[in-house]
Amino acid sequence: MTAPLHPHYDLLIAAARALPPLRMAVVHPTNAVSLQAALESARLGLIVPLLIGPKARIEAAAQEAGADLAGIELVEAPHSHAAADRAVALVHEGRADALMKGALHTDELMAAVLRSDGGLRTGRRISHCFVLDVPGRAQPLIISDAAINIAPTLEEKVDIVRNAIDLGQALRLPAVRVAVLSAMETVNPRVPSTLDAAALCKMADRGQITGALIDGPLAMDNAIDPEAAHIKGIVSPVAGLANVLIVPDLDAGNMLAKSLSFLGGAVAAGVVLGARVPIVLTSRADTTSARLASCALATLLCQAAREGRIKAVG
Repeated sequence: MTAPLHPHYDLLIAAARALPPLRMAVVHPTNAVSLQAALESARLGLIVPLLIGPKARIEAAAQEAGADLAGIELVEAPHSHAAADRAVALVHEGRADALMKGALHTDELMAAVLRSDGGLRTGRRISHCFVLDVPGRAQPLIISDAAINIAPTLEEKVDIVRNAIDLGQALRLPAVRVAVLSAMETVNPRVPSTLDAAALCKMADRGQITGALIDGPLAMDNAIDPEAAHIKGIVSPVAGLANVLIVPDLDAGNMLAKSLSFLGGAVAAGVVLGARVPIVLTSRADTTSARLASCALATLLCQAAREGRIKAVG
């Protein structure tokens, strides 16, 4: 019998289906692709969707998709900006546990989330994590940040690491092992990412970052391959065994995640952390499995916060 190609996603979705469905504000789902993702997640019991946007356009998208909207709440909003604002308001009203991006630009949604007056900011920097199911790997792989923070400072990387650790805890990884990536595994004053990595590790040593084993700088090969770490003589509980990869900047993270997806056969789900609620950012190129897994991530994050295993997202 052939083993499933992406078993981690199957387990992730199964774990989320065992929990109460998440009340998900789906922002501006005015095309068939974004609407189908929400409806399929609802069919599997992952979410209870609240569809926010122009009702006529949402109903037209449902007709195009051959979908039935009976029993699903539609919240009128005249355009995408208004839909994003209304979704944020639903969180404040206690009617939504998470947000899901529909057919609007990420910047439009995040502008409403990040608004200083009435947004969903917390004391943490907001960041994005991909969770990749890479064929042949024993655990899912978390990569951050490949979608929100363009060139993060050391201070911002502290929250990026903390958010990624929370996600690892929510996924119940046996041990969260964080590799802070650079082009090399030695500290070089001319390569700023190695200095940031060294500082993050020292902060972990002093208890400023908790909940994981952290090492860096590490190059990609000796972060995930035990033989490469052995050849380089790196003795570390993280080297060769990392399940969280912290990248130097958005360019590196985005290229790494897409290389694993399009060349390595991985499927990538994603979620935004650090706001009052999880935010699911979907892409037109996402597979159905990735969209479902992204909703499952949001469900598991909320459950971990309720249980006190991570800092409350609300």
